[in-house]
Amino acid sequence: MDFRDDANLDASQVENRGGGGRFPGGGLAVGGGAAGIIALIAALIFGINPGDITGGSEDPGAVQPSSDLSQECKKGSDADQSENCRVVGVVNSIQAYWQDTFQESAQADYSNARTVLFSQAVSTGCGQATSQVGPFYCPNDKRVYLDLSFFDDLQSKFGAKGGPFAQAYVIAHEYGHHVQDLLGTMNKVGNDSQGAQSASVRLELQADCYAGVWAKNAVDTGFYEKPFTDAEIKEALDAAAAVGDDRIQEKAQGRVDPESFTHGTAEQRTKWFTTGYQTGAPDRCDTFGGSI
Repeated sequence: MDFRDDANLDASQVENRGGGGRFPGGGLAVGGGAAGIIALIAALIFGINPGDITGGSEDPGAVQPSSDLSQECKKGSDADQSENCRVVGVVNSIQAYWQDTFQESAQADYSNARTVLFSQAVSTGCGQATSQVGPFYCPNDKRVYLDLSFFDDLQSKFGAKGGPFAQAYVIAHEYGHHVQDLLGTMNKVGNDSQGAQSASVRLELQADCYAGVWAKNAVDTGFYEKPFTDAEIKEALDAAAAVGDDRIQEKAQGRVDPESFTHGTAEQRTKWFTTGYQTGAPDRCDTFGGSI
């Protein structure tokens, strides 16, 4: 995943509230009993609203001080050398794509959503969250939250192969939720239902599809030297499969319960990312019509 060396990075799109430190204890925890399993499943497969797990709502202004990434992350060459700067480059590319797409379609105005890098815990517009929630998008403050230790857990706890493009897929998935928020999709369908054909599953699979759409068009944003390789796309597909509801449940409780699905199976997640990637067209990401 090579960035163009001369690409200008916009570090203002990423806040660093302690992210990248990989502090001990920042990983994902498994709770006991049925509630713990449900929380595990909800948290580990890219939950949207941490308030669903932690409860309550926090003042989005009550946050930890952010360190400035602008001196560290200036050019694409920096993104090839630093994990924090790679996040900046990925976020910049994703938002450049959606900015152009919204402008062309005239469906709505695209407004940037910041990514917040944090370690262990963070205060958000959706409530107080910990690393146990995993990466998530908060519609209340229009931010993506990411503890980089999640990517270590993706490999060690879920058996994903990992890699830079697996990280890019996760980030692109969360920005898919931002797109859904801007288009009003979230408000229309909600995200609190469960089940194999539920609105929640369809919402998550659409975000996977949107991630694939960005991947297909990423080189056109000007941040990458060349299209992604087959090996890089396999990193994304491997990550998507690793966090399928069926695999998470099998690992957590030894059985699969489709009635409690919230994000889709491994097969569905890879299918919809592939649909987005092969077509490169957001309008092919209609996961709400018919069977999924």
